[in-house]
Amino acid sequence: MTIEFIGIAATQETSESGAATPVNGGAGDGVSAQTEAVAAHGPVVQPAYLRALARAHEEAGFDRILVAHSSASPDGFTVADQILTHTDRLGVLLAHRPGFVAPTLAARKFATLDAFHPGRVALHVITGGDDADQARDGDLTDKATRYRRTDDFLDVVRKEWTAATPFDHDGEFYQVRGGWSAVRPADPIPVYFGGASDDAVRVGGKHADVYAFWGEPLAGIAERIRQVREAAAPYGRDPRFSVSLRPIPAATEAEAWERAREILRLTKERTGEAKKLFNLDHAQQRGSQRLLEYAAQGEVHDKRLWTAIAATTGAAGNSTALVGSYEQVAESLLDYVKLGVSTLLIRGFAPLADARDYGTLVRLVREQASDVAVPA
Repeated sequence: MTIEFIGIAATQETSESGAATPVNGGAGDGVSAQTEAVAAHGPVVQPAYLRALARAHEEAGFDRILVAHSSASPDGFTVADQILTHTDRLGVLLAHRPGFVAPTLAARKFATLDAFHPGRVALHVITGGDDADQARDGDLTDKATRYRRTDDFLDVVRKEWTAATPFDHDGEFYQVRGGWSAVRPADPIPVYFGGASDDAVRVGGKHADVYAFWGEPLAGIAERIRQVREAAAPYGRDPRFSVSLRPIPAATEAEAWERAREILRLTKERTGEAKKLFNLDHAQQRGSQRLLEYAAQGEVHDKRLWTAIAATTGAAGNSTALVGSYEQVAESLLDYVKLGVSTLLIRGFAPLADARDYGTLVRLVREQASDVAVPA
């Protein structure tokens, strides 16, 4: 199996723990990885930092870097273009919320970006699980309505990408007359999709090329893969799968746990600030609820899936970690591959330093992936 690695973009260094930065630590250097807190400072958009972060991911062997989205985020299309312009092969996974840009226009925006950087652009569909965050951009619809709108949106997007002649569309949310685009991707732009609710699985099963999960225990991921495959089957689709995790590796397992406990300490100090930073009502999001349920069952699942950060932050997004030596963390990542996961989205608590350090994990997983038996 070919393994895809995805990191995360940022225009300013920050994290739940105040950008917990490893000091004098690295892959197999035998030096204890200490941690110091670096609070966010300076302007929100720092071009030099974004370029350094993108190049670090490229040099570490990552395939793509996620450009995330919230109602307060810098414009993702501009950020994605900067990443693509200042790297040679690194792709972007550009998050987009349906409902704020007409689907015909959104399709052309993605196709235009792809025309300048062929084959390096992917769409990550974020329907939006938080009513308050949607309302900040003027969207007062409920969650069920948003998923129906996403379904309609993606129908139009694919038509705009593929139609060689003008098309009409009559959907619940979008009506198009004579739609047509002069710019269309030469190769299909992959559609990634996330969400843990029944509505998410239904719509994602229909549209997703890659379905993304947060880092649950192995049994939970296996069950979710089964659900999505069942939802995709009536449409003749066979999606790939992604899992998002927060590795905390070190030269030894003891050093990794030492660093993990320090990250947890710093995160607890910043809990109120972190929740404000993420600006989400996690109680509305089924994915967050699932992570909190696992955290309530125990701090460590499987071999080394650590839930303490999820419990502390209210499962603010991707918040479960794999803690251990580089070899142990790579082994745990491969356990997800054995379930049929082909994309691993990994990000750390010190974004730039960890992106550089993760090159060891990328190498170890890829070296061993060819020996993994994947279920049909």
